[in-house]
Amino acid sequence: MSWLNTAPFLLLQRYLDVTSMRETLVTTNLANVDTPGYHTRDVDFRGELQRAMNGEDTSLTSPFVMPVRGLIARPDGNNVSVDRESLLLAEVQLQFKAATAVLRTEFAEINTAIREGQ
Repeated sequence: MSWLNTAPFLLLQRYLDVTSMRETLVTTNLANVDTPGYHTRDVDFRGELQRAMNGEDTSLTSPFVMPVRGLIARPDGNNVSVDRESLLLAEVQLQFKAATAVLRTEFAEINTAIREGQ
């Protein structure tokens, strides 16, 4: 079995996929801050990771995008909060950096094993 098909690697892959999708949604929300009637959208980050940890095949599906409930809408119907989205963007960027650091470490260990095996 390839190490690319191991549970930790598949979970890390899903983590990066969902994080990337969430960053796209957050930036889309920010880009539409002045669009009348636009409603903030997000992805159930924890739910998607839980599905991956439960062994569900998430490789063929995109994360479920949903409207964010409970935000205050302006008179034009738009409910995007620049403060909320800016905070989420910083959070998502940190999550992505942390996951890529783990991935980089895994590849470095594999590279070391290959070099020492020669």
